[in-house]
Amino acid sequence: MESLLIKGGVPLHGDVVISGAKNAVLPIMAAALLTREPCVIRRVPDLSDVRFMGQILTWLGAEVKMEPGTIRICARKIKGSGDYDLVRKMRGSICIMGPLLGRLRKATVSLPGGCVIGARPINLHLKGFEALGAKIRIERGYVQAQARKLVGAPMFLGGRAGSTVLGTANVMMAATLAEGVTVIESAACEPEIVDLANFLNAMGARIAGAGSPTVTITGVKELHGAEHEVIPDRIEAATYAIAAAVTNGEVTLHGARADHMRAVIDKLNEAGVAVERRGASMTVRRNGRLKAVDVTTLPYAGFPTDVQAQFMALMAVTPGISIITERIFESRFMHVSELTRLGADIEIEGPSAIIKGGKPLSGAPVMASDLRASAALVLAGLAARGTTQVNRVYHLDRGYERMDEKLRKLGARVQRIEES
Repeated sequence: MESLLIKGGVPLHGDVVISGAKNAVLPIMAAALLTREPCVIRRVPDLSDVRFMGQILTWLGAEVKMEPGTIRICARKIKGSGDYDLVRKMRGSICIMGPLLGRLRKATVSLPGGCVIGARPINLHLKGFEALGAKIRIERGYVQAQARKLVGAPMFLGGRAGSTVLGTANVMMAATLAEGVTVIESAACEPEIVDLANFLNAMGARIAGAGSPTVTITGVKELHGAEHEVIPDRIEAATYAIAAAVTNGEVTLHGARADHMRAVIDKLNEAGVAVERRGASMTVRRNGRLKAVDVTTLPYAGFPTDVQAQFMALMAVTPGISIITERIFESRFMHVSELTRLGADIEIEGPSAIIKGGKPLSGAPVMASDLRASAALVLAGLAARGTTQVNRVYHLDRGYERMDEKLRKLGARVQRIEES
């Protein structure tokens, strides 16, 4: 396995191009299974999760051609079951279930894996499929869904932590080929859902209301091929924005969508970080001393859970006491113990982390537990004195395109090495 070796204490300066959104491209790739015609997807990030999804689609029978920044998919003939060893590695792979059910009226998919950040049941996905007329059975680690026909229906997909992003995407894809009208209440409002709806509509689907809590899908008989450009990754953009702040540097993010990042920008401004928007770019730098702020993660358009760990790294170097409350995933504080190894003063009380910030961080070996925790440890390492070794960097490669290369272009002293 590989690690990142970071010599901290260098302010970042320069420009970084934001890649396509991981959480948008995976369901869009899956949506290509809904048609026999070729689909072309552009601004595709080079990530291990994207390559895994390409392998899953190939296993299902699709022709997948990956080029730099572009994927071409043609699913002329496909089968209705996903490979266990592939699907279990990545939670996002569950989104093949909706397209398979929509097109073939049957789907067999293994229960998915992914980051260890708490329980993420797929019961809302299955609830939606059942509302469309599918019969569900779970046995020996597989979910089996089957229907003679799918019929549109009203449904409520709200859960304990709010709406479900992948569940909304999955049901929305299946419903495009159902008879009649499907209305999803408490639908996820994330930009990635809007991006998927735009792709599906380009394929001939009839979807209205994406980006709001009520999404209406009027079923059609078939879909056709389409071309689509994926939205920029708002989580990657937030991570580099925080990297500029945590190192007291100045970084311009090219292609970042400020309208997708309002909650993050608001908290950065509150913390004393200036964000200057210039067309399709934004420049981030400190605006005086950093200030401690409180954050609570919420479904979109609230503060994203996927930025919680990175923001905690910033608060760890910010004088004062801040409280970060996690309302989406109950086990998403596994990075706390590793941040404390670098000198951060953080205590956990229930769903909240109390950060007594401002103490200098010092480099140490740390272990990444999940994708966003990896990013937080990298950010802390950039701010720390001395050398930090972030182990299990494969987590990082799931969601950040060549992060070490991008950081080096900003002046960071980062080296990828083989773990000893």
